[in-house]
Amino acid sequence: MERKVKIIHCADLHLDSRMTTHLTKEKAKERKAEILKTFLNMVEYAEENQVRAILIAGDLFDVGNISAVARNTVYNAVKEHPGIQFFYLRGNHDEGNSFLQTGEHPENLRLFSDSWCSYVLEEGEKRIVITAVEQDTVHTRSIADSLTLRTEDFNIVMLHGQDREHETKEMGGNISLRSFRNKGIDYLALGHIHSYKRDRLDARGRYCYPGCLEGRGFDECGEHGFVLLEIDGEGSCTDHFIPFASRKLYTLHVDISECMTTPMIGQCIQEVLDREGYAPESMVKIQLEGRVDMECEKDISYLEKWLEGRYYFLKIKDNSRIKADYSQYAKAASLKGEFVRTVMDAEGVGEEEKAWIIKYGIWALAEEMERDG
Repeated sequence: MERKVKIIHCADLHLDSRMTTHLTKEKAKERKAEILKTFLNMVEYAEENQVRAILIAGDLFDVGNISAVARNTVYNAVKEHPGIQFFYLRGNHDEGNSFLQTGEHPENLRLFSDSWCSYVLEEGEKRIVITAVEQDTVHTRSIADSLTLRTEDFNIVMLHGQDREHETKEMGGNISLRSFRNKGIDYLALGHIHSYKRDRLDARGRYCYPGCLEGRGFDECGEHGFVLLEIDGEGSCTDHFIPFASRKLYTLHVDISECMTTPMIGQCIQEVLDREGYAPESMVKIQLEGRVDMECEKDISYLEKWLEGRYYFLKIKDNSRIKADYSQYAKAASLKGEFVRTVMDAEGVGEEEKAWIIKYGIWALAEEMERDG
């Protein structure tokens, strides 16, 4: 059986990310270590599965001033696996990092610059060649024009940036896929988008974003991992997405339109959680939605405490809106009626804001009447 050359394509690892947006200081520290460990697990996967090369298509790190533990861990992982070639294309988050300021870098670490650079990974009748350039936000089209490849090779091209037909000055650069068509590319290994995306580039090749290795926030829900390529001696290539994250993140939408009390809301949440069956190690954000009666009683803090410990992390965001029905008060010859009419006639106040003012105003009036009664 002919041996196939295996290559891992990953990107946007964002090692050393602070992770403090949602998590406590302790869990942020733990999560940061988990993401670094996932990188090490990927390298071990490569070793165990005879992977020849790991392509890192940008944003290996999250900030310029990286910690000593992150720098040394990555450096040692590369050095201790000399049978794997690491191709590191810096992304916009990698600018100015101190990873390569440790003197000589390992021989199996391949780097790129602001002009096209190519490395031959596999010699033979069908060479496998990896070509890349570190691009800025301005010269994308001219970079494409200067790319020259041998059509008889299996050509992998690495870039980091947003796939756009019209260039912008957004951080991270832009990639006009149209500019790279019919250039002899077999696999365009991209980075910058944090979710998996794959499609045809032209009649010959395909392009792929592997997404980030681990989801860090609730804008990065779903499966995360890397792409495994297998190339035979004739240049036939298959690529598969490999889920690899240590934790999954989920955003759960719960309609509470029919609920009137906190326990009823809790029951609604429980029914949806039971149906979804998330693993205990998951990170879950629950979004409460729908239009609730203005008399509805909600205690978000209680609900979060009630669900505490079921998942690694859980938060509840209340996006529900007041179902405004003022008819029972608006014509009443009472203090409540006068209050409702005053709020409804107020200029420059949105309907949702009016609903909240009326809700809490009526509650306050009711409490005052109880005290006076």
